[in-house]
Amino acid sequence: MEFGPDDDIEPDAPTPPYKQLAGILKARIRRGDWKPNRPIASEARLVDEFGLSRPTVRRAIRVLVDEGVLFVVPQRGTYVAEHPDSA
Repeated sequence: MEFGPDDDIEPDAPTPPYKQLAGILKARIRRGDWKPNRPIASEARLVDEFGLSRPTVRRAIRVLVDEGVLFVVPQRGTYVAEHPDSA
């Protein structure tokens, strides 16, 4: 399923919320909201924006890290990979 950068999370959709969020974040990267080697929004901000729990947001971020779209720098934040090929 394809998600747009301005989509909302649909709690009753067949796609789990963390996958919806991962798709939305990828769409925002494709749109250019966050450039390579620049941080994305904080977990707290994503929790507030989408009304999700912190574990759900972390799971979405983990999916994108595993795909090579994002990388995490401990004590600094989550950043867009240099070449987010999967985005």
